[in-house]
Amino acid sequence: MQKIISFSLLSLLLPLIHPLDSVYSQQLDRPYYERKGDIIWDIPMKKKMVAITFDDGPHPIYTPQILDVLKKYDAYSTFFLLGAHMKKYPEIVNREIAEGHEIGNHTYSHPSFHNISESSLIDEIQTTQNLIDTFQLGKMKLFRPPGGALNKQIINTLTNDNYTIILWSWHQDTKDWTNQGVQKIANHVLSNVQNGDIILLHDSGGNRTQTVQALQIILPELQKKGYTFVTVGELLQNHPKFKR
Repeated sequence: MQKIISFSLLSLLLPLIHPLDSVYSQQLDRPYYERKGDIIWDIPMKKKMVAITFDDGPHPIYTPQILDVLKKYDAYSTFFLLGAHMKKYPEIVNREIAEGHEIGNHTYSHPSFHNISESSLIDEIQTTQNLIDTFQLGKMKLFRPPGGALNKQIINTLTNDNYTIILWSWHQDTKDWTNQGVQKIANHVLSNVQNGDIILLHDSGGNRTQTVQALQIILPELQKKGYTFVTVGELLQNHPKFKR
């Protein structure tokens, strides 16, 4: 089911069965935000490159396994981290950066939006950004909201503070968190891949063994098709707002 992002404050406060199960009542004006470069879903291009991203980590078991697979295939990725996990596993964050990957902000605790206020959400984001800055100060500030939940106020607040909001290609939501099977996860990516995709996977939030195994299928198959695997920051260099 395609993600729809609401502008209404009510939608921000809707209870989430799971962060990727959210449905919102009004569709975001995607072309407007894409033109401005404030929110990125993907960047259509002629180059055969994709950005594979991982949410909810780091995790002491699955993130190192994913890093091993990425290293094997000379692939670079962006990890959208939870501040609480960063504090518990700083050595994994250090490894991500040392191996050429990029880290972004995914809030501090992955809150359910059932009771959270906008001020509390902003506090979660800022607390996590302060942690990120201790690892990669001066880098582009990337934020991915849990479940893609946004409203105008949050968007304006974040963009005024120089965040770039990163979502994902709607055809590349693998739903790997449902543990639907290794081949199904891999096939979803491989059968839908397009140049400039941002692919959504998870390295924490549950048992991610299937994600690790699917990645071992995805990377060599896409390499055979001529794709390279880049960070979101590198992908953004193909957007008019970010070209150097």
